[in-house]
Amino acid sequence: MKDILNKLIGHQLLSREESRQVMIRMATGSYNPSEMAAFLTVYMMRSVATGELEGFRDALLELCHAVDLSEFDPIDLCGTGGDGKNTFNISTLASFVCAGAGVPVAKHGNYGVSSACGSSNVLEFLGIRFSAEADFLKRCLDRAGICVLHAPLFHPAMKQVAPIRRELGVKTFFNMLGPMVNPAFPRLQMVGVFNLELARMYGYLYQNTDKTYSILHGLDGYDEISLTGPTKVFGNSLEAVLHPEDFGLQALEPAAIYGGESVEEAARIFLSVLQGRGTEAQQAVVCANAGMAISTATGCPAREGADRAREALASGRALAAFRELQTLSTDNP
Repeated sequence: MKDILNKLIGHQLLSREESRQVMIRMATGSYNPSEMAAFLTVYMMRSVATGELEGFRDALLELCHAVDLSEFDPIDLCGTGGDGKNTFNISTLASFVCAGAGVPVAKHGNYGVSSACGSSNVLEFLGIRFSAEADFLKRCLDRAGICVLHAPLFHPAMKQVAPIRRELGVKTFFNMLGPMVNPAFPRLQMVGVFNLELARMYGYLYQNTDKTYSILHGLDGYDEISLTGPTKVFGNSLEAVLHPEDFGLQALEPAAIYGGESVEEAARIFLSVLQGRGTEAQQAVVCANAGMAISTATGCPAREGADRAREALASGRALAAFRELQTLSTDNP
């Protein structure tokens, strides 16, 4: 690690292969906590290069416990986090709305590191069971239209790094990697990222894959469609700026999508939205994100996707998908 740190301190870039090797050594316990913390700290002070991010991604996908869910052709809705906005669990709620609209979802997620409540925190609190068993995940997709891929179960090598990330409590390049390392290798993906530079980097990396994708960045700093301002979107053959009216919605104030300070508060908001008791702003932002995911998966216009999302939420089908997942979790302790 000393040679790697000296190279980075000297403002040099790592090659894709060097980055892959460093990540593998971190994941397999070859470095001590101080060395790993120093390595993470370097990337808090300078941007990760595209080749470096590719190498880190390659290593994590190589080491993960892969699961084949291709028969369902699910989409993943996953944000990087790290935007510092502390919104409620918008992409997780949007995932259940997509499932309710008939678009299968393989939701990759984790506990919050730089936010009050990550997707795994709120789902676990509400009784959702996490499993890496392929049969269980397929049963979830078949009956609920959605399964949850809790990252630590599929990336066990990351347990070496997890305590350091928790102690640091700020975003690191691992936030950038989360959406890239879904162990189901989904063909369809909607990704939210915390800055425009990373959105462009994702676009460059994804254009060299077989994915059908949308990469989102709220131009006022959000890693999702916030409706508080315009959103930059990169897709397979698309680069555009979307505004709230493109979804048939009104602009929102940031306070309207605040997520609270505890898992309990996040869970209360989560259930109220699914039950149709959320505020107009909460329901609107969920439907905008679900609508964009539906658009990505089906090719329909974003506004049509948002209309389908609103119908899935209003009809109770999104709530039914969630309740079915809760039932499956209870049936399979």
